[in-house]
Amino acid sequence: MESKALAGFDRSLVRAMPLFARMSDADLDHMLDQAIARLVPVGEAVFEQGQTATAFYLLLHGRLKVTQVTPDGQQIIVRVVHPGDIFGFAKALQRDDYPGTPVAAAESLVLCWPNSLWEELVEKNPNMAVNAMQTIGQRLQEAHTRIREMATEAVERRVAHAVLRLVDKAGKREANGVRIDFPITRQDIAEMTGTTLHTVSRIISAWEAKGLVDGGRQKLIVRDREALSLLAEGESQP
Repeated sequence: MESKALAGFDRSLVRAMPLFARMSDADLDHMLDQAIARLVPVGEAVFEQGQTATAFYLLLHGRLKVTQVTPDGQQIIVRVVHPGDIFGFAKALQRDDYPGTPVAAAESLVLCWPNSLWEELVEKNPNMAVNAMQTIGQRLQEAHTRIREMATEAVERRVAHAVLRLVDKAGKREANGVRIDFPITRQDIAEMTGTTLHTVSRIISAWEAKGLVDGGRQKLIVRDREALSLLAEGESQP
């Protein structure tokens, strides 16, 4: 993993992100002066679950899949980090270690700050604290939604919900539908929904036969979002 200081960094690359939108140019420059940029190749982790938390991060470009290993050894994907998201801020959660492992699903560029700067940056930039609290709230809501889905919904509905969430966050419109804009495998979807690769493969193959999606190696294109939304809500297809 390549790391480098941000001398001469173009602040326009981050100005539009919610975390920085209300900062003055001087405050933004001060914050970026203290950051380290890290390039994360596909398949590599930014940090590991259980590792002592020493820094917090912002994703500038790419996608990260955050995995956790359960006590019984099962790996699950708990969330996807999208550009503009902050992550790894264990200090704000009163934790000494990282609860998950963010792995690059596509080549990713992250900014990194040492935890020792958290209080200073939050004090000088209240929007950062607000952003962190909003992020925590969103993650709690997402976790509650997924727990409810796993407890009450059939597998096909869970898979449809997971795919729709990815489309909402990482969808890129193309001629034949909306493509999830990073490499995504059926195993990834299985880990997101608490099911097996075999089950996800069966469901997506059935969707392909109906013209709802186009699959392939590490890709998924949603061709009929309305029909997929009906499946997610438990309404049968003709």
